[in-house]
Amino acid sequence: MNLGTEESLVKIVLDTNVLVSAIHFGGKPRKILNLIEDPGSAIVAITSPILLAELVETFIKKFNFDSEHTEEIKAMIEESFELVYPKEELQVTRDNDDNRVLEAALEGKCNYIITGDKDLLDLKTFKNIKIVTPDVFLSEF
Repeated sequence: MNLGTEESLVKIVLDTNVLVSAIHFGGKPRKILNLIEDPGSAIVAITSPILLAELVETFIKKFNFDSEHTEEIKAMIEESFELVYPKEELQVTRDNDDNRVLEAALEGKCNYIITGDKDLLDLKTFKNIKIVTPDVFLSEF
């Protein structure tokens, strides 16, 4: 992370679908994760305990990862991401998981939510937070 001013940082939330793709499949989501992990990067990734739990649950249920592997992933995220504890419970979308993403982004004062989720993407913005795909984020950053 660049040690510049708070204004020079780009704060992002990666939706679970993007994080799963980054970790398990690679591609453009992985490029974003690499930017986050770069010590000189001005990108700060935000997550919350609920989003972290959803990530672990996804790897266990959909990919049959064992607890050792999911603990490694969780530790990597906790080391690279800033953890926030949303105080406000939102009911903006019909999907509660999507609402949790919005809550984390709002609490973390994020600039972007990066997702592949159609319902979130249809919002386009939420309280000045851009909601974009990995492709769009990489083209803007």
